[in-house]
Amino acid sequence: MASTLPMLQPTKVLAGKDYKEVLRREMDGGKIPLSLGKSCPVKCEFCYEIDHSYRETLDPPKTTDEDWKYILDYISKKPTNPLQFWCIGGNEYMEWTDLFLHPKTMEWIEDFLKYTDKNITFFTVGFVHVPKIHQLAAQYPGRINFELSAITLSRYRERLMPHAPSVKHLMKVLDGPAVSSANFYTFDDHTMSDDALAISRVNQRCILWMGCLTPVRGLKDETAALMRQGRKHLATEAQRIYDAGLPNIQTIHTEAPITAFLNRKRIVSAFDALELEKRDTVVMARSAYKILNMYRKNRARYLMVPNATLGGDSDCTVLLTFDDIARCLTNQKHVYIPKAMMQSGRGMYTDIAGVTVEDFMKQTGVKARILHKIDTKFANTRLWRNGLLKNYVEDYVRNPLTQSYEDLPLPA
Repeated sequence: MASTLPMLQPTKVLAGKDYKEVLRREMDGGKIPLSLGKSCPVKCEFCYEIDHSYRETLDPPKTTDEDWKYILDYISKKPTNPLQFWCIGGNEYMEWTDLFLHPKTMEWIEDFLKYTDKNITFFTVGFVHVPKIHQLAAQYPGRINFELSAITLSRYRERLMPHAPSVKHLMKVLDGPAVSSANFYTFDDHTMSDDALAISRVNQRCILWMGCLTPVRGLKDETAALMRQGRKHLATEAQRIYDAGLPNIQTIHTEAPITAFLNRKRIVSAFDALELEKRDTVVMARSAYKILNMYRKNRARYLMVPNATLGGDSDCTVLLTFDDIARCLTNQKHVYIPKAMMQSGRGMYTDIAGVTVEDFMKQTGVKARILHKIDTKFANTRLWRNGLLKNYVEDYVRNPLTQSYEDLPLPA
């Protein structure tokens, strides 16, 4: 699928940079920058990194023992925050791959736990050495956050993840102390509920992290259609799981419209605290637009901005880009923009594509006024407090106000 060229171009920051400088950028952002030195061989059909052309990245070499010594030494000298978990994966300037396919990853995780006093978090579709990962979890309690990307145990697994570990292997990974949370999603009328029951039978301690996968640009049409299909069944599936009374903590954390509705009072309160005038134009994603039109209609000029950079399905202010905003401008002289969308790993006042607020103002001629109170702490912490499946069922699925919220029209 051809993608539209961005209107706003970011300043290139990697050109001519030494490889170790890129490693330092990742580590300064809390990452443990390992690399397979190639594209991810798992080839998940739904991968968010199939098309990452919207941001500047490096094609790094495969991490060597020498690289690892440099990484470990650099991180060891960083001050320790007991609440911080250093992340393997999710690199900002390097490729996203399942880094447990690197033959040294398990060894290096043990080094990290042994030679530093820092915590570690990682995610994988299951490519771990089962006895070793459970042994490390038992040996270093509280220092490992292992997010298992189960995705689905259903008949869709082979279609979506043709090179992923088998369900049998996944159950061995789950059967022990290592896994902190397992994320899996709904695709039809029984996939998510069946998976919840199966996972809970093996592991009653891990968090069940559920919801729907959101399509991003670059995916096959049939894959995107399957992901969207899951939304039609989410409510029914969630009620089945809720009624099953499983002992695990259960969350629904993937759907921005649900998160916004469950936090409607917080969103309205935060808006009121901004003390905007009716003539002020304020940028927001779809769900915030609906909430404010429901409870604060005509209290400001709401500029709803779709997440066009990521393909349009996403509905999240944090993932908006300045290019998305520029495409929605008409005759505005100034706009109010939430700080949350310019706190990316690319730097302060920089969006996920690497465009700065200064770039935006220079290239559009529009003055940006930053809403500092609407930051990532508000978006990622306060708004996620209501993410339990119980809240979704009781205050969304079974709430008579929900239909009015869903029926609110969006601007053309």
